[in-house]
Amino acid sequence: MSKINKAIFPVAGFGTRFLPATKAMPKEMMPVVDKPAIQYLVEQAVKAGIEEIIFVTGRGKRSIEDHFDYSFELEKTLVEKNKLDLVKKVQEISNLAKFSYVRQPIPLGDGHAVNCAAHLVGEDEAIVVVFGDSLYDAEVSPVKQVIEVYEKYGDSVIGLAEVEHHLVSQFGVIDGLDLGNGVYEIKKFVEKPALSEAPSNLVQVGINVITPDIMKILARMKTGKSGEIRLADAYDELLKSGKALYGKKLDGEWLDTGNKFNYIKATLKLGLKDKEIGEDLKKLIKELGKN
Repeated sequence: MSKINKAIFPVAGFGTRFLPATKAMPKEMMPVVDKPAIQYLVEQAVKAGIEEIIFVTGRGKRSIEDHFDYSFELEKTLVEKNKLDLVKKVQEISNLAKFSYVRQPIPLGDGHAVNCAAHLVGEDEAIVVVFGDSLYDAEVSPVKQVIEVYEKYGDSVIGLAEVEHHLVSQFGVIDGLDLGNGVYEIKKFVEKPALSEAPSNLVQVGINVITPDIMKILARMKTGKSGEIRLADAYDELLKSGKALYGKKLDGEWLDTGNKFNYIKATLKLGLKDKEIGEDLKKLIKELGKN
C-alpha cells in the first residue's frame, strides 16, 4: 500500500448562501479570524503528510491561486517596512505544499469535480478529497484520522460527525457496523434522506480517502440519481459491487462553514483561541450576554 501524499480540493462552487459577499470573492477565501477558510483546510492536510494539493476550480476562483502563490511585490514591501514577522507568515503559505489547479468547466456534481483531476492521480493511487466546508478544531488533523483508517483496512474512508436528528436531511448519512474507536464498516450511504428514512445521525463531513475503485466508477459515470455525477452515487455502486467502505467519526469539533450562522460560529470559536484578540473577544461576548 503506497503512502497517500495528494489531496483534491473541489472549490468550483458558487457559494450562493453567502451572496452578495461571494459575488466577486470565492466563499473559500472568506476570512475566519485572519486566514481564509481554505488555508485552514490546506494546513489540516499538510499536517497529515499531504505534499501535493490539487484544486479543482471554476470561474471567479483566481484569488485562490494568487493566495497560495509567491507574492514578490507584497514580500518586497513588507521587507522595506521591516515587518519581518509578516514576511514569514506570507512565505509560509506558498511553501505549505506543491499546488496544482484544474478547471471544472461546468458544475456537474462533486464526483465530476474529482474526476476532473483524475489525470493527476496514478491508476493505483489512493487520494484524499477535502471539501471547502470541512474545517475542524482538533488536536489530530482530521485528514490524518481518515488516512489512518485507510492504512488499516486498505479501502475508501468517509469522515463522519454526529448531528442532531432534525439536521440529517441536509447531509449524506450512513448506516454501518460499529467496529469501535469511531470506525464503522458502512453498509448503506444515503444522500440527503427524509428524516423518517435516515438510517442514523452519522453524516459525512467532506473529508474522505478514495481508492482507485472510486476513481474508476467516477470515470465511467454519465449521470447519477440527482442528474449530476456525485460521490454518493459512486459509494452506492461500490457497496453494490460487494467492496468495503469505511467511516471514521472524527475526533474534534466540526466547524462547518457552509452557512452564515456556522461561519460566524467558527470565527468566534477560533477567535477565542487567537492570542491577539482572544481575551478581548471573551469580554465582548460577556458584555453582549448582559444585553
